[in-house]
Amino acid sequence: MNELKIDLTTEERKVAESYARLHSMSLGEAFKKALFEQIEDEYDIAAANEAYDEYVKSGKKSNPISELWKELEL
Repeated sequence: MNELKIDLTTEERKVAESYARLHSMSLGEAFKKALFEQIEDEYDIAAANEAYDEYVKSGKKSNPISELWKELEL
């Protein structure tokens, strides 16, 4: 496993340690969780923006829900 060094102020470290304790995890786990949640959030926003752009380019036309159900075989 690779290591990563992060320089924190004393106050930043106290906040991070407090968060980790609150969630019963190590400081490393807390940073890893926060990092990957942020990455996931940004990915979701990018995907939503892309879908919205497609919607706008299509002339703002949507399909009936029945077409989605048919496509998903529901």
